[in-house]
Amino acid sequence: MLTIASDIEVLARFGRALADPIRCRILLALREAPAYPADLAEALDVSRTRLSNHLACLRDCGLVVTVPDGRRTRYELADERLGHALDDLRTAVVAVEGDRRCADADDKGCC
Repeated sequence: MLTIASDIEVLARFGRALADPIRCRILLALREAPAYPADLAEALDVSRTRLSNHLACLRDCGLVVTVPDGRRTRYELADERLGHALDDLRTAVVAVEGDRRCADADDKGCC
């Protein structure tokens, strides 16, 4: 049974997905066009096993879906609005001063 996730849960899932650079690269690649795992692995220069783990995370977060295509499976963004959201986030972050870091950057390795 499907349920409506709370705003906090949705944002937490999105944040978890964006927390890894490889997942960010996958989302940005899928923003451009749907793709097959083998093609994504080659384009992103990661092993298929590693890519598969990241795709599973993105599926679990509800950000990508699989589309059967004959004997192959294609991946695409779960909703085209995600592509727009990624663009909006990217441009909003670019607009912030480039030399700013969060307070926990040294301790937690972020930013």
